[in-house]
Amino acid sequence: MIFDLSKTNSIANVFISELRDENIQKDPMRFRNNLERLGEYFAFEISKTLAFTDTEIQTPLGIANCKSLATQPVLATILRAGLPLHKGLLNIFDKAESAFITAIRKSNNAGSFNIQIEYITTPDLNNKVVIMADPMMATGLSMVLCCKELLHRFEIKELHIVAAIASTEGIRHVRANLPKAKLWFGAIDEEMTSKSYIVPGLGDAGDLAYGTKI
Repeated sequence: MIFDLSKTNSIANVFISELRDENIQKDPMRFRNNLERLGEYFAFEISKTLAFTDTEIQTPLGIANCKSLATQPVLATILRAGLPLHKGLLNIFDKAESAFITAIRKSNNAGSFNIQIEYITTPDLNNKVVIMADPMMATGLSMVLCCKELLHRFEIKELHIVAAIASTEGIRHVRANLPKAKLWFGAIDEEMTSKSYIVPGLGDAGDLAYGTKI
């Protein structure tokens, strides 16, 4: 399943356009806020696919029949760029536990690069719905590596992958390696540079969010 927000007119398209705008990008707080708002929008859409149960709520005047999430998802994020998107998801799924992963891109002498996981902290993910967030999904290598590491450790019930912008190449790689994952994107771009930056994309989300390079 691939959900592309750009296919439907909504306020989410405004967030995406501002994330791309090189003039608005000069304000890191605005950039982070737009990623956070986009995370909230994704959370609302994802919530429509989750299981709910009937519950009775005591009001001051009687009993109301309501719906509650059957189980809370776990929000997983690839550091550091994923933090604002994670914050938006957490604003909506405010009882969810969180998992954090550090994945580092390391160049080699051949001019290409390898992805290495350096750190993971996570609650028990067995039989849980996991939502993995990263603003940009270019080659899909980091996403697949991080998700496979979690799937190796736990029996995950359902996996959702969220990105503000994805490349078609990255989507192909993820679908080939994580065929059961549900994919949620703000927009899908066709091109990538030789250094694996999405075109037109928006640049380096981590640098734009925090004004520093690592």
